[in-house]
Amino acid sequence: MIQAKDIVKSFTDGTVVTHVLKGITFAADQGEFVAIMGRSGAGKSTFLYQISLLDEPTSGEIVIDGKETSRMSEREKMRFRLSEFGYVFQDYALLPELTALENTALPLYMQNIPRAIANEKAREALNRVGLGERLSNLPSQLSGGEQQRVSISRAIAHAPAILFADEPTANLDKESSGVVMNIFKELHEGGQTIIMVTHEEEYARYAERLVKIDDGRIIADAKA
Repeated sequence: MIQAKDIVKSFTDGTVVTHVLKGITFAADQGEFVAIMGRSGAGKSTFLYQISLLDEPTSGEIVIDGKETSRMSEREKMRFRLSEFGYVFQDYALLPELTALENTALPLYMQNIPRAIANEKAREALNRVGLGERLSNLPSQLSGGEQQRVSISRAIAHAPAILFADEPTANLDKESSGVVMNIFKELHEGGQTIIMVTHEEEYARYAERLVKIDDGRIIADAKA
């Protein structure tokens, strides 16, 4: 499903060049649940952004589902992300003026899916994460854990090929974190491919495979 070869990512600030990723090679199969761990600044989130096409590596090759992404235009990448990927971030990234239903359906609207069909898919996704009774609530009317569940429902409503999650429990208490991780577990058991960055070993254990990154390189890759 994902093949990344010799991924390098560098940032330049004036004359100072910082090498964040130093030639990472990685592959993930369809249906895998992979947790990526590492200390702060190790490069784990930067790497996730490269393979999820939210950023572009300085050099290296990324092939997703047989498609060489470097050959895609920015518009093609945008369409690919919208149709094939789901994203869950630590800050929820919900639009405050939209209801839970509207936030969930937004990527479907952006794909020009008829509103009635998009709303039905959004309802199904919200029911799946246990928020079927909160469809009309704004983010301000939801707890942090509930907002994160809305972001998960938004990520899965269009049945993405790959679900990417960047520190999805970072802003949550232990109980809400457990709810979120159990949702991920159920999604994985249903065949969902998940690539998750986390700094918490407790939640990395939900994955079937653990990749550790340090100083921009993979230092361990084994079954969790």
